[in-house]
Amino acid sequence: MRLRTRGTRGAGVVVAAAGAVLVAGPLAAPAQAAGGPSGIAAKGAFLLDSGPNKTLWSKGADTRREMASTTKIMAAAVVVTTKGVDLDRKVTVKKAYRDYVTRYGASTADLKTGDKLTVRQLLYGMMLPSGCDAAYALADTFGSGSTTAARTTSFISKMNKKAADLGMKNTKFDSFDGISKSGKNYSTPRDMAKLARHALANSTFKTVVKATKTVQKATNGRTYTWYNTNKLLGSYKGVIGIKTGTGSKAGPCLVFAATRDKRTVVGVILNSSDRYRDATKMLDWSFKQKTATQVTLRTLPAGAQRD
Repeated sequence: MRLRTRGTRGAGVVVAAAGAVLVAGPLAAPAQAAGGPSGIAAKGAFLLDSGPNKTLWSKGADTRREMASTTKIMAAAVVVTTKGVDLDRKVTVKKAYRDYVTRYGASTADLKTGDKLTVRQLLYGMMLPSGCDAAYALADTFGSGSTTAARTTSFISKMNKKAADLGMKNTKFDSFDGISKSGKNYSTPRDMAKLARHALANSTFKTVVKATKTVQKATNGRTYTWYNTNKLLGSYKGVIGIKTGTGSKAGPCLVFAATRDKRTVVGVILNSSDRYRDATKMLDWSFKQKTATQVTLRTLPAGAQRD
């Protein structure tokens, strides 16, 4: 979610832009600093060894903070774990979904009114370009009630129930996408790590969030091309997702995971001035690298959404 600026919208083929960003170089702190990674800028951070469900390191683990569009991890988790979910169910895009992203200046999958896309396609539209319109469509589809407002409220209740079921004691959702209406959309690094570990256990979720790009066709033949806003994906060896988030109060956020030698590490960064450098340092430390990894971030094409 981006509340301050909005990237140029555009479906179809987008030409890649040149350039790269160096986020960790020779001056980076040693990867194996004693007691944990050093120099982490994030106000809240967490590292979890997913297999044994073991905490590796944390910073402000239980301090509640807004988490912006990383909220969509829970929205996706609710959808993919719905009993009997039909991922090929077709959903018609309503004008209300487009009006919503326009009203809030939110990140968008640029869904066109009247187009029909499957639930699976909408998951890509929500998780890759961080489409708040796609999130709205899913909430409207999977909530209960006779009106859109009732259905989205119902969906948010499902998000909160799942949070409780997962033991996310310091988490509250008041939105389906991270655009908080009441200021009561918050979580903690520890809770978000629990959520990420749970979500990654679902094969559909895992497949979606590890894609750097996808091309999807609506039933009328319209083509949507979406790029993953998570620049760490495809830039750091072994990264398998998961989701970015940016908000005026939340700051830049990132929930990520990487697998090496059959070991998966989940990381959370909330409100960081340098989230990708933080993530690189955290993963280097987790994988016990002796020297800091130099990472050139994957670039997003001109016109692609930023989050």
